[in-house]
Amino acid sequence: MAGTDQTKDAVLGGPSVVLVEPQMGENIGTAARAMLNFGLTDMRLVRPRDSWPNEKARAPASRADVVIDSARVFRQTADAVAELNHVYATTARLRDMLKPVMTPRAAMEAARRHAAVGESTGILFGREKSGLHNDDIAISEAIVAVPVNPAFASLNIAQAVLILGYEWFLAADETPSEEFPQGATRPATHDELMGLFGHLERELDAGGFLYPPEKRPTMVRNIRNIFSRVGLMEQEVRTLRGIVSTLTKPRNRGDS
Repeated sequence: MAGTDQTKDAVLGGPSVVLVEPQMGENIGTAARAMLNFGLTDMRLVRPRDSWPNEKARAPASRADVVIDSARVFRQTADAVAELNHVYATTARLRDMLKPVMTPRAAMEAARRHAAVGESTGILFGREKSGLHNDDIAISEAIVAVPVNPAFASLNIAQAVLILGYEWFLAADETPSEEFPQGATRPATHDELMGLFGHLERELDAGGFLYPPEKRPTMVRNIRNIFSRVGLMEQEVRTLRGIVSTLTKPRNRGDS
């Protein structure tokens, strides 16, 4: 399967995904695939309309068999979440209830904090056509509302699961926002950048580039903006200073 590397260690666990009265096996399968994309493995089904196990779920799951094979069925939503410490309900409609409303990111950051102290979390997802009943939301401590186009707010189950799974995974991702290859030099310090600027500006003054005097401050600012915007590494600063030194050396007569 494209994008799958079975030599990698699987990332498993995460909040329980509770599908309340899902209608089609295919929808359960695509939700299982979305779960495993982000390491969620505990699927709980409340009164699925069609029989379970359902082989129609397996192909859309695209080899997320660990989720499909371990899915459990419950008669009531309350039974499905009985041993969980925290329960969140996903809905596109804000109900007339005094419930905190959270974004997926805030909810999954909270779920990470719960997990860090050994507390479990479940996320309720409603029926394809009508979502969750108020009774399901009543047993949840908060509502999770996905920010979407208000004129077209409908998400299918797999989409909703994918968004929550992504935020769960992101909340623990330690990849820096700007990743550099192992062994790469560090970003240049402000002092190193100022050294480059001073070096470059001295040579430009000597060469007559920063002229006339009344325009020099603006020209210097423009040059500094160019290099400040790039986000130079320490090695790059040293390279640029070497270039400046080489270009300003007296040339041999044979040089062109």
